[in-house]
Amino acid sequence: MAVKELNISPVGRVEGDLDVKVYIEDGKVTRAHTQAAMFRGFEKIMEGKDPQSGLIVTPRICGICGGSHLYCASSALDTAWGTTLSPNALLLRAIGQATETIQSIPRWFYAIFATDMANKKFAQKPLYSEVVKRWAAYVGETFQKGLTASALPVQVYALFGGQWPHSSYMVPGGVMCAPTLKDITRAHAIMTQFKNDWLEPIWLGCSIERYLEIKSWDDMMAWLDESEAHRNSDLGLYLRAGLEFGLDKFGQGVGKFLAFGTYLHKDLYNKPTIEGRNKALISSSGFFDGKNWHEFDHLKVSEHVKHSWFNDQESGLHPWDEPLPTPATSTTLHDTDFSGQYSWSKAPRYDGYACEAGPLSRVIMNANPNNLDHQIKDPLFGDIIQKMGPSVFTRVLARVHEAPRLYTFIEKWLTEIDLDGDFYTKPVEKDGKGFGATEAARGSLAHWIEVKDGVIKNYQVMAPTTWNVGPMDANENPGPIEAALLGSEIEDPEDPVEVGIVARSFDSCLVCTVHAHDAKTGKELSRFKL
Repeated sequence: MAVKELNISPVGRVEGDLDVKVYIEDGKVTRAHTQAAMFRGFEKIMEGKDPQSGLIVTPRICGICGGSHLYCASSALDTAWGTTLSPNALLLRAIGQATETIQSIPRWFYAIFATDMANKKFAQKPLYSEVVKRWAAYVGETFQKGLTASALPVQVYALFGGQWPHSSYMVPGGVMCAPTLKDITRAHAIMTQFKNDWLEPIWLGCSIERYLEIKSWDDMMAWLDESEAHRNSDLGLYLRAGLEFGLDKFGQGVGKFLAFGTYLHKDLYNKPTIEGRNKALISSSGFFDGKNWHEFDHLKVSEHVKHSWFNDQESGLHPWDEPLPTPATSTTLHDTDFSGQYSWSKAPRYDGYACEAGPLSRVIMNANPNNLDHQIKDPLFGDIIQKMGPSVFTRVLARVHEAPRLYTFIEKWLTEIDLDGDFYTKPVEKDGKGFGATEAARGSLAHWIEVKDGVIKNYQVMAPTTWNVGPMDANENPGPIEAALLGSEIEDPEDPVEVGIVARSFDSCLVCTVHAHDAKTGKELSRFKL
């Protein structure tokens, strides 16, 4: 049977272009390439600037996770300058990170992912009519309620950060805010509304406390059958429909997972160092090779550029050793010869491996039995990965699983703020190297900085999407989404929704409108508006 080529190409971008080219033979994807089609150059912008420019510039990298970039920019300078962070500063940074992440969960699930489950591909499934009723784009009953609720947590962020997105309230040495009792009370009220409007009645169908009792896949199935409220919740519908629709059968990926970790304990990171970060984390960092957990070491991170549109760069360098990116000017740019350069994205690797970043990686690290007492100890996804393996289904379930725990953390941290305590300690600026990292909603995010002669000599940003959509490396090993697409069965080449389902399960930083065309004829086959 002839090999069919399809290009899946987003247009009308807000958060960066991603094109996917797949080769289909006998109805299955046999080869796939992800192509980041737009160069923005934020790292180049930083060269020669004041070190604190990152606090203003990098939050503009993204309109959804700008707070995560701010978290990294301030943390990188904390380690470079050897600052002091008060418990209040660490709490308010954690609250900002957590509210930005939890707001993204319903927004992503309903607006980006679940609408694919209303595709006609699943029309013959028994639960299809219920999925369409609830999750059809714009008109679904809980689609609207979920998106409305997603606006609430960032109101809490704005109470402390002044605005969202693109805040700059986190600075080396702490935070530039001093909340009042009124602010804390208001934050509690907003989060309670989020819980009462969506999280418990619509999403869980039970209390947060009951849901967090689930420790294994068998527990999850028992919870599902425990009551009609559980079965008929949106989570219950996702569990039933996801399995019925076969989402657990494709999108496996590379099978290796990386998390940088986030939420630094208020009493364990008051003198920030790179070496002391892992043990201070509440949501732990680590590398999972498919069988065993390993301690995270940022020095094992490298980036490959053999298939990236950059000039004069050596592959496999650590970010501190990488030159600032120089865009290629070759006439082969945007060529379809995937044996050469085919993406603006670099190809990150950890200890030589392509790794999936994202919520699934986070919950796997939280299942590490060696986690410390103050760290999350949640064995659920250790059990799920062992029994079911990675897939679209488990990747999505991991993302939504975080919402109840994040709500609990935010409420707890709000009560721990000392209104009479310190929020900022002025640092002493100096030359040096720094590393700042967190877990953005989409996964592992890090900034590396080198300050020399009082200005930025080098600034490197490695985002979750870079990990997931990166091209092949110098050894021709595919990136995580490229690998996840392999073997996917394409039921209708004129409506290749399966490709979109896999890509969107990673929540890559793209979206808006997607169209597909035949690579040879240029004929547009279908258009999908998200």
